[in-house]
Amino acid sequence: MAGFYQDFTVGILGGGQLGRMLIQAATDWNVDIHILDPAENAPCAHLAKEFTQGALTDFDTVYEFGKKCDLITIEIENVNTQALQKLSDEGVKVFPQPKVISLIQDKRLQKQFYLEKGIPTAPFVLVENADDVRKHSYRLPTVNKLGRAGYDGRGVQVLRTEEDLAKGFDDPGILEDLIDFDKEISVIVARNEHREVSTFPAVEMAFHPTANLVEFLFSPAQIEDTIANQASEIAKKVITELDMVGLLAVEMFVTKDGQVLVNEVAPRPHNSGHQTIEANITSQYHQHLRSILGLPLGHTASRVPSAMVNLLGEDGHTGMARVEGLEEALAIPGVYVHLYGKKTTKPFRKMGHVTVVDTDEANLRKTARKVKDLIRIIA
Repeated sequence: MAGFYQDFTVGILGGGQLGRMLIQAATDWNVDIHILDPAENAPCAHLAKEFTQGALTDFDTVYEFGKKCDLITIEIENVNTQALQKLSDEGVKVFPQPKVISLIQDKRLQKQFYLEKGIPTAPFVLVENADDVRKHSYRLPTVNKLGRAGYDGRGVQVLRTEEDLAKGFDDPGILEDLIDFDKEISVIVARNEHREVSTFPAVEMAFHPTANLVEFLFSPAQIEDTIANQASEIAKKVITELDMVGLLAVEMFVTKDGQVLVNEVAPRPHNSGHQTIEANITSQYHQHLRSILGLPLGHTASRVPSAMVNLLGEDGHTGMARVEGLEEALAIPGVYVHLYGKKTTKPFRKMGHVTVVDTDEANLRKTARKVKDLIRIIA
């Protein structure tokens, strides 16, 4: 452990808001962070100990970057796993492991993994192209997901009618049963090299109706204890079956008849864990560092009920970002604003988030919606 305090470098592939908050957590333990990101003005560019501009998917770029680090982790899945595997073979620690990232990069492999390991998930079929989608019209209503390259709501189409089949993706993907769910929840789970596993309490997510991005999050989720325990055990099973070291967000559906089904996973800090900075004993960012550095995992209990509001770029606004309503929001007790340092905005771009804490859950929800109406990111 003493080695972490001097001359220990963690390299992060990706320099967005997740990397930014990881840097803030790593500062507490004197861990130097090096960042690789394709954008010159990435949110981490001026915060990292060392910043390298370059493509995350280029073998040579990732390999050369990684050789200067003691340990590599990610804040986005779209990275060159062949370079990461070579670095791992040469003795650089890479968490999550390259084989795990490779599997999660492809939703087709993800779904097959759940099936093989007995992890509950929505029924599905693999499709190769748009013609193949049309051949499975008998599955309507269904959800067409791209196997690769989908992110933040992109690469997902809900197909309800015969006419909707024309929207099907002309690339390999899946058709998944459209689940009549009661709630969408997320459980963040961590696992270290010593096989210690720990979950955060389940949170409840509400999505933007058109952007397919999380708009509100409430913690803890308003679900029965039996459902919460089931979700926690499923998350533990997923990370254990993956034999993964790191932090894993497991997004799930709770059906109206009480089933818990895994939707998708993300092997990194996640939007559904931002509120842990203020509301939990250990934040997801410190927990991620604990897991990849081989440290004891932190206690994850909630200190107080919380809500998270995503601050998205306003529809119809593209250009240099301006924030409206910030002073009014900060005047409200229990409101914590996090802006991500992105210079420009565009419709539905993630520009920041707000955490609200309140022991009165009814007032918590009221304040979250008030903050959503107050703060606008415009150009």
